[in-house]
Amino acid sequence: MLVVMPAWNEARGLAAVLRELREVRPDVDVLVVDDGSADRTAEVARASGVRVAVLPYNLGVGGAMRLGYRYALAHGYDAAVQVDADGQHDPAQLAVLLDGLAGPDAADLVIGARFAGAGSYRARGPRRWAMRLLSAVVSRLAGVRLSDTTSGFRACNRAVMAHFAAFYPVEYLGDTVESLVGVVRRGYRVRQVPVAMRPRATGVPSTSPVKAAVYLARAGLVLALAVTRRLPAPPPGPLPAQAASDAASEADRVEAGAR
Repeated sequence: MLVVMPAWNEARGLAAVLRELREVRPDVDVLVVDDGSADRTAEVARASGVRVAVLPYNLGVGGAMRLGYRYALAHGYDAAVQVDADGQHDPAQLAVLLDGLAGPDAADLVIGARFAGAGSYRARGPRRWAMRLLSAVVSRLAGVRLSDTTSGFRACNRAVMAHFAAFYPVEYLGDTVESLVGVVRRGYRVRQVPVAMRPRATGVPSTSPVKAAVYLARAGLVLALAVTRRLPAPPPGPLPAQAASDAASEADRVEAGAR
């Protein structure tokens, strides 16, 4: 299993996050994707002994995760888990996500949901309205209750990895909402498991009323586009030939950077 951790200017708290991850789950491999940081994020990650990929400029979570999924495919991982670099995701809960990929009720994509009974995380105002709208529409599409469609704590199998490696959206909110809608429209199985969200270890979240209202408007637009946009043709195999070549090159660069 590979943990993919997109990181942008997270140098201050990254060492502690990676240390806890390695202490709790020494059995997993970790790839930190430095998304064009202006600080020492990549340096801190390398000093922690994990694999590191450095993007030449900031592409956003979508671009970082697409690289991560390509790396996971190229190296034969059966599962990939997205984990935030700010310490909000508890590594002890990785097992809960991975359990959702196995067994008779196995899903292709498992979402760690903040509103499914674990923890005390609450959204307010326009952000809460947006999340409710997204949940209602995507749950209807998926045919299963999904209470947290914007969660960035997710695990997937190789089938969804191949889809994300080719089509992972890079636009704002695309890395959560649009990527999830795309998986649902492709017919992959999605389920959620309850997780508890922790306070950010570093940084300051944006919670102003104006930003929350903008979030609501953007969420509605992204959802409308995700539902109505024509799906691209599916990959002919586990990974398109060009994507496989790109993934191999990216993997070589990652390994070289880690040494």
